[in-house]
Amino acid sequence: MTARIERHRAPDTERYAFDFDLCHYLRGWAQFDTGQDAPYFGQWGNPSELRVVTFCEGDVTIENADSPEEFADTVRRHAEWNAENGFRFAIDGMCQPSIVEKFEGLGLGDLLH
Repeated sequence: MTARIERHRAPDTERYAFDFDLCHYLRGWAQFDTGQDAPYFGQWGNPSELRVVTFCEGDVTIENADSPEEFADTVRRHAEWNAENGFRFAIDGMCQPSIVEKFEGLGLGDLLH
């Protein structure tokens, strides 16, 4: 099964609105570090809400998983896409043990850095 996808526009925004507010670690979000990170691109995942957010040049894609397994599959799919396209991918647990433990519990510990 594939996560349900929402698409939105935020044309006058940079990724920092997500880093420091919308997808902040105090709200349970981890940052996905990729070789593409820039002011116009970023990715985050929330293992409690089972959501992945991608911001790219004003386009916002939200993937909503219906189960922990679907969320883990979604994160793996992002990791695999990055590897296939020559980009690194790692999950930054933001030095938050609760976030790190949730990703480990989902079998995604190998993607943490």
